[in-house]
Amino acid sequence: MKSVSDMRELGDPGPEQTGNTAGTATTATGPAAKHAGGRRRGETRTREAILGAARVCFAERGFDGTSLRRIAETAGVDQALVHHFYGTKESLFLQALELPGRIQEAITAAARGERAGVGERMVRAHLSVWDDVSSRPALMTMVRSAAIHRAAAARLRETATGILARALGGVITGEEAELRTSMVATQLIGLAMMRYVALLEPLSSADADTVVRYYGRALQAVVDD
Repeated sequence: MKSVSDMRELGDPGPEQTGNTAGTATTATGPAAKHAGGRRRGETRTREAILGAARVCFAERGFDGTSLRRIAETAGVDQALVHHFYGTKESLFLQALELPGRIQEAITAAARGERAGVGERMVRAHLSVWDDVSSRPALMTMVRSAAIHRAAAARLRETATGILARALGGVITGEEAELRTSMVATQLIGLAMMRYVALLEPLSSADADTVVRYYGRALQAVVDD
């Protein structure tokens, strides 16, 4: 049975919305009041809670191992609300694959400046994004699902050929620049896979400065070739 709060999220009228004693419809002034754009504040919070829960579940269990019921339980909402806001699991999964804008900003900033040291800067930026709890679930969902889900694989390729290629366009030049850029992307994605997904030790627990020092050299070699 849906709770009163769930009914309000779905737009069902509650007792206070049926009118007053004079027969005049009441005006919503509480938390469910609409913004100027037409979306209720409560709806926005619920959508965000569901999407956040979906990213956590997909990151932990993958697409096949995650159910809408599990997402609803994690978000603390009725499963009907998940269907109401996102429809199918596939649709919600595609939304969960959307990467935070901070990722492109961090990589682009790391690529600026002198060519010397760009390898270390790229590795440090990459680690900082993965260590950020607000962006890791989306990244984990993308990397873990890429081998079995075409949409995730497409998003991973876009990250490699899009975000990284644009950032490194003015840094990696000369012979086979496109190939070398894709090799940098492969090194960064492989690092994330083994450090954050496979939890390979001692890489997984190594401090960031140590990883940057060793791995930055490998990226720099490709940049400078």
